[in-house]
Amino acid sequence: MNDLIPLARAHCMPRRGDEHRLGDARLRELLPQVPGWEVVEEGRAIRRTYTFEDYYRTMAFVNALAFIAHREDHHPDLQVHYDRVVVRYSTHDAGGLSENDFICAAKADALTE
Repeated sequence: MNDLIPLARAHCMPRRGDEHRLGDARLRELLPQVPGWEVVEEGRAIRRTYTFEDYYRTMAFVNALAFIAHREDHHPDLQVHYDRVVVRYSTHDAGGLSENDFICAAKADALTE
């Protein structure tokens, strides 16, 4: 990924193999670019909870996120509740976090701006 392109404007690329798994230094560079996200599962995933006023807005966010996931071919794990969604990204093919996770996290954040 070119660091001159904002994460929300970048696009996911196939990331197969552990050579695409991010190291601690790169995680420290990318995490501040997606405020509100936290590294979980011993550095293997990132997660954020989004809250909404009602179920309609919750589902609108979920549907928009599904569209992004399809377009980027990178899919989150979702926990959907009446007024909130827990979004979790990890790159299974890389055995942890890749830049794709941060790209999609930034795109998810852009939906709520």
